[in-house]
Amino acid sequence: MASKNSRTFNPLDLFQRLETQATSHEYRNREAIYDQGDKADAMFYVQTGNVKLTVESENGKKAVIAILHHGDFFGEGCLAINSLRVSTATAIEPCTITRMKRATVIRIIHEEPAVAKLFISYLLFRMGRFQEEFVDQIFNSSEKRLARILLLLAGFGMQSKPEPVLLKVSQETLAEMVGTTRSRVSFFMNRFRKMGFIDYNGSLQVHRTLRTFLLDGKNTQPLVPVVPARETPGRR
Repeated sequence: MASKNSRTFNPLDLFQRLETQATSHEYRNREAIYDQGDKADAMFYVQTGNVKLTVESENGKKAVIAILHHGDFFGEGCLAINSLRVSTATAIEPCTITRMKRATVIRIIHEEPAVAKLFISYLLFRMGRFQEEFVDQIFNSSEKRLARILLLLAGFGMQSKPEPVLLKVSQETLAEMVGTTRSRVSFFMNRFRKMGFIDYNGSLQVHRTLRTFLLDGKNTQPLVPVVPARETPGRR
């Protein structure tokens, strides 16, 4: 048991400790899981799909603060006494979300020290993720942010499969996540497609080669196209 708890944090370890006390629910694309200002009475886990967390100011301005995918927990602010939701959680494609009541999570954390350690590891893990996204929002161009978001949604940071990943997300939603206009996202998407990083003809497929664009921080000019073998020259 000691060796298991000391290894690199894996969200699945924490979920397996809590899932017997949880319930699952299916959410449609763009369906709210909870709204900013709601009473925080539960914590959630993404089993399938992707979720965005957004905040809205008093004057109606919105910002996406996090993109969550399979293996992520959210809503952990419920563990504070009498807390309210500080953001809105919305499915950005059909999702399966597991819900764990606040009282159940607190009881398990108090009764099982191993779970408490896993939860602390999770909080540190999430802090690191949020910091990366904050830095990305400040220092990277809209095009770089779009590339990073597509890779996150495709899960290329967590799995090593070279095959393209199919996504069900609109350009309008991507624009909101990037913090730019839909027309700019359309321009970037067309450029990515011409460079062989994505296929976008009604459905969106993201190729791992998009990482070469994201990792090339110095080059602001179009990169040399990387065309998958199955594509033919001159394809539009």
